[in-house]
Amino acid sequence: MTFKRPEWSIALRVSLLTATLLALCYFLIDKQWWLSACILPLCIAAILYFFRYHQRIRREMEEYVLSVHYRDFTRNYPWEHAPFELRALRKGFNTLNEAFRTISRERETQYQYLKKILELVDTGILSFEIESGRILWMNDSLKRLLDIPYLKNIVHADKWTPMLAESLRTLRAGENRVISVKREIRSIRVLITATAFQTQGRQYKLVAFQNINETLDETETLAWQKLLSVMTHEIMNSVAPIASLADTLKNRMREAKDGSDKGLILADLELGIETIKRRSEGLTKFAETYRNLSRITRLELTRILVRDLFENIYQLMEPTLTQKEIAMEVVLHDTAQAINVDRDLIEQVLINLILNAMEAVKEKRDSCITLSAGYEDGRAFLAVTDNGKGIPESLHDKIFIPFFSTRKDGGGIGLSLCKQIMLLHQGTVQLNTAEGEGTSFRLVF
Repeated sequence: MTFKRPEWSIALRVSLLTATLLALCYFLIDKQWWLSACILPLCIAAILYFFRYHQRIRREMEEYVLSVHYRDFTRNYPWEHAPFELRALRKGFNTLNEAFRTISRERETQYQYLKKILELVDTGILSFEIESGRILWMNDSLKRLLDIPYLKNIVHADKWTPMLAESLRTLRAGENRVISVKREIRSIRVLITATAFQTQGRQYKLVAFQNINETLDETETLAWQKLLSVMTHEIMNSVAPIASLADTLKNRMREAKDGSDKGLILADLELGIETIKRRSEGLTKFAETYRNLSRITRLELTRILVRDLFENIYQLMEPTLTQKEIAMEVVLHDTAQAINVDRDLIEQVLINLILNAMEAVKEKRDSCITLSAGYEDGRAFLAVTDNGKGIPESLHDKIFIPFFSTRKDGGGIGLSLCKQIMLLHQGTVQLNTAEGEGTSFRLVF
């Protein structure tokens, strides 16, 4: 007997079983033994009929669960000629198997795709189980980098590179470490980075290896080039005013030969030579500081009068300012103001700021640069102000970045060096500017 819907078959079995059991109970209560004996086989048949149905379903389910356990999704369950009550179940099994096969194909495709990508990258990649050290996978880039044909366990890595296994075990997730790897007759520096993950109750570590030998060499070369650029820039900033002042003194000496006021000229010569001497000593100290980069820079703090500092800067820069027709004003609200600074380094800062100001006002007819000093909120400050074109707001956050410059011939290190010197003095450099109105750099101690 067949039905169009499986629940009808279940309803028939339940109905037959219920009817025979009720009939058997009725005849037994009524003590109709003959009829009870006749109905008993029907009751047993109904029970067996229901039990066989349950057994078929259970057997089908057990077989499918077993195939899932062993990840066997290749089996196809024939349903066309199967018992009616099993057709829907087998159709469902076939649908699930097809879905699992599709997922497996997609995962295999993704795995192969990812594997090919990881094989193409220059970074070496290694995955291993943390507890046992068993290696799950390593790409060809790592084999070439370490010159290792194959590894089963990270403990065997010490055969090619000493202490490599220990470095891999102790490397924490998210940590970077540079190690030396032996390659034939030389060693290379390798940056290793790790991340950890857990799956199926086991912990694994994924380590990336990157050869940084060439990168470090390039960085070191670039650093030396920039260092030389800094030194050249700073030396030229000091040499140019010295040369200009020397030329002025030379002209004054010629005037002395012509019979002019020799006493006044000799006083000017003495002051000029003293200025050259002081700036030369400052330049020598600057070069010495860069020569001893491996040591912490120590300031030679002395208490100096601001008016003496400004007078020396004015004497040094006056010939250059006169040549470029730029006026300089010195404003002191307190002539007795004194500050504890490293005089040579602060002079270097002021020279840098004045040279920048000269560049800012070069296209202005009534160009003027002002040196000023005072107190604000109980803190001493020195300021260099110009009436030039100002600095655009978009550049305010960039001008103190090392090697950033808006000029084609600029090295981009003057302001960054000023900031570093002020940091050594536990001070700051404050910028106040407006486009078309001018710029003021304030050194706050």
